[in-house]
Amino acid sequence: MGAWQRLLLCGGVSFRSGCGAFAPRGGSRVLVCRRQLSGGESETLKERRTQIMTRGLPKQKPIEGVKQVIVVASGKGGVGKSTTAVNLALALAANDSSKAIGLLDVDVYGPSIPKMMNLKGNPELSQSNLMRPLLNYGIACMSMGFLVEETAPVVWRGLMVMSAIEKLLRQVDWGQLDYLVVDMPPGTGDVQLSVSQNIPISGAVIVSTPQDIALMDAHKGAEMFRKVHVPVLGLVQNMSVFQCPKCKHKTHIFGADGARRLARTLDLDVLGKTIGYSFAEEMTERKMEMVMKNVSETDELLLALCFRVINRIP
Repeated sequence: MGAWQRLLLCGGVSFRSGCGAFAPRGGSRVLVCRRQLSGGESETLKERRTQIMTRGLPKQKPIEGVKQVIVVASGKGGVGKSTTAVNLALALAANDSSKAIGLLDVDVYGPSIPKMMNLKGNPELSQSNLMRPLLNYGIACMSMGFLVEETAPVVWRGLMVMSAIEKLLRQVDWGQLDYLVVDMPPGTGDVQLSVSQNIPISGAVIVSTPQDIALMDAHKGAEMFRKVHVPVLGLVQNMSVFQCPKCKHKTHIFGADGARRLARTLDLDVLGKTIGYSFAEEMTERKMEMVMKNVSETDELLLALCFRVINRIP
């Protein structure tokens, strides 16, 4: 009858097949019959379990007009995830001007993309009643920050957040995009699951700083994407060194090779490291122009990150 493991209630004994042992259990007697599974049966059982686990999950549907989706995530907040997402989108655009790039901010509670991309205002609606992304530096952007006041907190329960995520995924007129970079919220919760289960994702980039406390959560973030069958493209180590803007001396104020150690544990590559001083001039007009024109060491690192991400997309 195929792979099985059956518990039979039977007059006061517990019998395990192959050992001939009887034992009382909980005042009643239980007969347990087992047989060792062959390799083929074990695989069949695993497939059956996977089918059961996926019942009721939403079927993935591509975002209309979008060819590749890259998510930028982290287990912990404050590690420069949004900065990395913005820089990756800019580097993709600078690498090939013929490519259309979009940037989606699904951090409902703490949207950062409007500030980083120097954008304000509400999105217009198309004739089909879809929101049109706001555009700056050649990047089409959509964020919850465009839909609420800048200082207004989003005090919502889970169902309302999921509804907002659904609108950001399905009710935006992106046109035709080669790459959509998705800035995920920190953690491994509802938003991450909803995005991963609703749309096909080409790959995830995990961002961390070198400290152990950040790497612990980055590890969890990478494992979460593996559980939902999203390819993890690799790790980015943010704030690897602090470089003095005057003397250019570099100091590893947060540690040196934390991401590299985690990458070895997860059998992944380190896609790139960033220099700390760039965060002090975070997303100013001058910084945007520098990234787009590739005129600094930091921007060369970002373009190298871009190449590695593109090359690892399945």
